[in-house]
Amino acid sequence: MTTTARAQGATVWLTGLPSAGKTTIARILGTRLKAEGHRVEVLDGDEVRRFLSAGLGFSREDRNTNVQRIGLVAEVLARNGVLAVVPVIAPYADSRDAVRERHEASETPYIEVHVATPVEVCSERDVKGLYARQAAGRLTGLTGVDDPYEPPLDPALTLETHLQTPEESADSVHAVLAARGLV
Repeated sequence: MTTTARAQGATVWLTGLPSAGKTTIARILGTRLKAEGHRVEVLDGDEVRRFLSAGLGFSREDRNTNVQRIGLVAEVLARNGVLAVVPVIAPYADSRDAVRERHEASETPYIEVHVATPVEVCSERDVKGLYARQAAGRLTGLTGVDDPYEPPLDPALTLETHLQTPEESADSVHAVLAARGLV
């Protein structure tokens, strides 16, 4: 009888401001990891909010609930051998810490990546038109503008996406995964 080793899963949590480049990096990384034969799921924050967290608003409590839901799904996937790549704003340190603690409790690898793009650059990119809507007075509570973003104090990796390409950023994340023996 032969046994096969269970693939090692992990959560790669990409946090940063809106339009920082989180989803672009996650998709590039996910494509590379799949091409290498890994089981991968990209849990895009916008998609999760639309489905798993439908009905939640943007109060601190609702944002925390959204982050905890995403964190639970990521941890379950990772605990079961999937590389869960999670591009999500997750603006509050205590919410991210709770997700990290959930992973630690199940001895599941968790890698926090700060996509540290300056708000001015994010505003120029404005992928979803959020900064323009906020500047026009049609949106309040924009993370990093009129709602807080608490940067990670000790991330595994900080990406300055305004100084490198998305591919270079994804390569940096992959290097961390490789250094930890996860790929």
